[in-house]
Amino acid sequence: MEVFLPIAQVFINPIEILLLSAIVGVLSGLFGVGGGFLMTPFLIFLGIPPAYAVANEANNILATSVSGSTTHYLKNTLDYKMGSMIVIGGVIGTSLGIYTFTYFKGIGKIDTVISLAYMYILAIIGTLMLVESLGEIDKAKRNVVVKKKLHVHYWIHGLPLRMRFPKSKLYESIFTPIIIGLLVGFIAAIMGIGGAFILVPAMIYIIKMPTKLVPGTSLFVTIFVSVVVTFLHSFNYGSIDLLLVLMLVIGSIIGVQIGQKLGERIDSSGLRALLAILLLTVGIAIAYDTFFAEKIINGATRANNSDLNFFSKFIIDFSKEMPFFYGLFTIMFAIILGVGAAFIRRFISNFRKKLLLAKS
Repeated sequence: MEVFLPIAQVFINPIEILLLSAIVGVLSGLFGVGGGFLMTPFLIFLGIPPAYAVANEANNILATSVSGSTTHYLKNTLDYKMGSMIVIGGVIGTSLGIYTFTYFKGIGKIDTVISLAYMYILAIIGTLMLVESLGEIDKAKRNVVVKKKLHVHYWIHGLPLRMRFPKSKLYESIFTPIIIGLLVGFIAAIMGIGGAFILVPAMIYIIKMPTKLVPGTSLFVTIFVSVVVTFLHSFNYGSIDLLLVLMLVIGSIIGVQIGQKLGERIDSSGLRALLAILLLTVGIAIAYDTFFAEKIINGATRANNSDLNFFSKFIIDFSKEMPFFYGLFTIMFAIILGVGAAFIRRFISNFRKKLLLAKS
């Protein structure tokens, strides 16, 4: 069974998209990392052009970030002031990233740039995770306890214009979160990822935020960065496909819930090494596809205009004739899906608690 994506102009198997997004969602929930750096390459392997894979995964990240951020909002585990400073840098970085994206797209090299970016990022992240996880396993076997320094100062801590952040109980230069946000926004615009693999460690080890506020604040920042990325990709290139986003969001949200439940019950230190190996494998596959398999015809099948149904033609016309409103619609579409998922999750959780109380 195949479904036609009117914007990307390819046929895809919806079962494959749902299954892969759910698997990536499980990994995200299990390890607390964003799934964009895995899902975008998978979309490319399934035959979706890299420029479209980046844009649609960014919209998927927007929906899942809204869902997770809503949950943290209800728990009051967000630092809005710190998040706003990071967002300022994120918007600037996103604009620079889109400018870079446009330049390479104009010279016809954007697919290669995206592939190379993923190849290097996955190789670096996978190697660091593998070394760290193997080290943790070795220490656990030998019962070694390593004491870490509580306060490590870098050059970024000496920047001026300090500001108080009451929620996090910090007194920090405003340039620290802005610089971090700039880096995250730039990467998000080019690679279609939320940047949590940079943002979360930076908030913990550089900004030194309380750990309980980090996930919610990270998701809060990702919402705004993803909004800008989604809108600019949609407005400039018309590359957001609502049908693909819907499948990605459904699979991701279901997978994240399963991953979070599994994370509460099992020790993930050993599985973390497997995730690192997976990242390295995907990086190698991208390198092979980029340098040695460029002439191989992609597995997805393209369609002619005569193959389009009414819905597909409507989506294409909407994106081309009213790109501004189409961009806004894609944002609202993702936000509604994310908020709806969060409240459904909360309803189910409360319902289960009531059942347990009734049984007891």
